[in-house]
Amino acid sequence: LKGPRALILRGRMSEIVFVTERGEAMSRQYFWMLIKRYTQQAGLSIALSPHALRHAFASHLLNHGADLRVVQMLLGHSDISTTQIYTHVAQARLKVLHAQHHPRG
Repeated sequence: LKGPRALILRGRMSEIVFVTERGEAMSRQYFWMLIKRYTQQAGLSIALSPHALRHAFASHLLNHGADLRVVQMLLGHSDISTTQIYTHVAQARLKVLHAQHHPRG
């Protein structure tokens, strides 16, 4: 959490992860606005959302071998079955990898 966040907070301690330019807690609406702004600036034609980023984060972890319990903790899910929703992406990735690398394809 170094870099811009540290400059914004100017050495003040804060448990807030996402801060505004004023060092205050970032609202959901502000976070959405930032994602929309940067998506447009990047010239992307897809609609991104905080949920899409969260889903990509979880899927990336699982696709690269992260333990389901670890992903559960990182996402803050109280029930493992909520986290298991993300395993369908990992299973689809496994099928593709298996088809590409198994001798019988």
